[in-house]
Amino acid sequence: MPQDFLRQLANQPLPQIFYDVASVDKIRVLVAAELVEATLPPPGIEGEATVSKITPLGRATASAPNRPL
Repeated sequence: MPQDFLRQLANQPLPQIFYDVASVDKIRVLVAAELVEATLPPPGIEGEATVSKITPLGRATASAPNRPL
C-alpha cells in the first residue's frame, strides 16, 4: 500500500533510489498525490526512481492514522 511505503520513506534519510518495478509504481502514485518529489523513468519504461523529498502534505499523511490514499 502506498501509505505504508510513504511511512517507510518518512523514516529513512533522503534521497533514496529504487530500482524494482513495484517500488517505482508506488512512487508514481505518491508523486501524483503530491506527497513526494521524485525523478521517475518515463511511463512504460523500467528504470530507477529517486525520491528526493517528502512534501509537507506527505509528512502530514505519513503521521496520520492509517487511512487509504
